[in-house]
Amino acid sequence: MSKHYWPSQTWQTVDPVSVGVDPELPAMLGREIEARFSSINGLLVVKNGRIVVERYYNGFDETDVHLVFSVTKSFTSALIGIAIDKGYIESVEQHVLDFFPEITISDVLKRQLTIKHLLTMTSGFLWRTGARAFEPMLDRMRRTENWVAFILDLPIRERIVGRFQYNSTSSHLLSAIITRATGRCAREFANEYLFRLIGIDEVPAVAQETFDQADVFRNESGGWPSDPQGHSLGGWGLALKPRDMARFGLLYLNDGKWGNRQVVSTQWIAESITPHTPGYGYQWWLRDVRGTLVYSAVGRGGHHIFCVPEKDLVVAIASQPGGRWRDRWPLVEDLIIPAVM
Repeated sequence: MSKHYWPSQTWQTVDPVSVGVDPELPAMLGREIEARFSSINGLLVVKNGRIVVERYYNGFDETDVHLVFSVTKSFTSALIGIAIDKGYIESVEQHVLDFFPEITISDVLKRQLTIKHLLTMTSGFLWRTGARAFEPMLDRMRRTENWVAFILDLPIRERIVGRFQYNSTSSHLLSAIITRATGRCAREFANEYLFRLIGIDEVPAVAQETFDQADVFRNESGGWPSDPQGHSLGGWGLALKPRDMARFGLLYLNDGKWGNRQVVSTQWIAESITPHTPGYGYQWWLRDVRGTLVYSAVGRGGHHIFCVPEKDLVVAIASQPGGRWRDRWPLVEDLIIPAVM
């Protein structure tokens, strides 16, 4: 069976054996999810562009969208790459403050801050993280009138510039840069240059009247919310179907190409999955699984897009928000990758 297949609005669903996958994988995953991963709402395993496993739980099906939290960051990264490809942005070495000339800053470290610092989360911004993998300062930012000004007013510590420190402010600044560079928010830019090109339905605007916790962090209405200035939330907030997540993974797995169209440049894909700091690329997490590269978009609560180039494999997982959740990596490391022959 040819691997050169691109899903249109519908997908091919095939028998696992036909693409070299253990026929027991669907049953094994079903048992494991029911026993240990009850917060999973949907799971897809895509081999050679074709669905070999698709399961939904907790009353969900393939038509439902899920708030994927920080999986959003990997989409924002892709949009930066597209904006560079199209000439809206010079390069990752362009200075962040070039895009915000109305903000006067004398701090030398901030004036030297580049897009690459944001992509790799090495900006040096002082940003506290909580013990439960949450960023308490996001709530402070939420209550301000101008999120970009809040971020750029944060102190930078010289000793941590160039060192990885996870924070969602970097991703939100990337989204604001997309708006300043292209004249469109990240959602609008993505609809034109990413989503519709790979078969993802147009993501609607969110009718947002307040910026309370429910509106900012839970996004129960779908779409892609924005900050008070209209910048799409760069670090979280996107709502997607599991099949949409798998499409995005498939795009990266095929070096940014979809059919005959180069949606994201091959160079950008390569840079994005290169470790610029240990285990992290351009808003993608990188991992070596017994000699096999796996890169993933990861969202709080157990949302994942796993890409395994060596196996031509994408795994998309959407989960229930909130509460305690179990690490999804064992499903990929111990069950799915070994099942691909």
